[in-house]
Amino acid sequence: MKGIMLCLGSLLLCSVAWTQDVKADWDKSANFTGYRTYAWATGTPAKNPLMGQRIVDGIDKQLAAKGYQQVESNANPDLIVLYHASTSTQTQINTMGTGGWGWSWGGTSTTTVNEIPTGQLSVDIGDAKTKKLLWLGSASDTLSDKPEKNEKKIQKALDKMFKKFPPPVAD
Repeated sequence: MKGIMLCLGSLLLCSVAWTQDVKADWDKSANFTGYRTYAWATGTPAKNPLMGQRIVDGIDKQLAAKGYQQVESNANPDLIVLYHASTSTQTQINTMGTGGWGWSWGGTSTTTVNEIPTGQLSVDIGDAKTKKLLWLGSASDTLSDKPEKNEKKIQKALDKMFKKFPPPVAD
């Protein structure tokens, strides 16, 4: 029975570590109703240019769905958009006990260490005239060795990130 509980606990911990973390924050005093156009600025591009293009396309799609129009940076846009992408690894340590009564009453335990690749994405949107940051979205998740899975994760993160963009007008 203890073995089953230990396995279930380990699975629960693993699933918590692998959930996508998405957040958005914005300047509560900003009024987004006057903004209609945006242009891209250079942030920190993804190491993989194909993933970078998928990120840009995904953000363009989100903004277009909200009624924003992309223009060239020399066309006096209302907003400037840029993204930062990075990767890192997360260390996961799992210990599995087998047999015995409790932790020190016989039996054995096996510990495995896994390096899990993770990706972080940050999207910054600022006022082009004042150069003031207005909105920031961020996401982090584990990465797959399959590009199509990572593309789905990017789309899911952007959907969550832009769900309440533009933010509601403060009262």
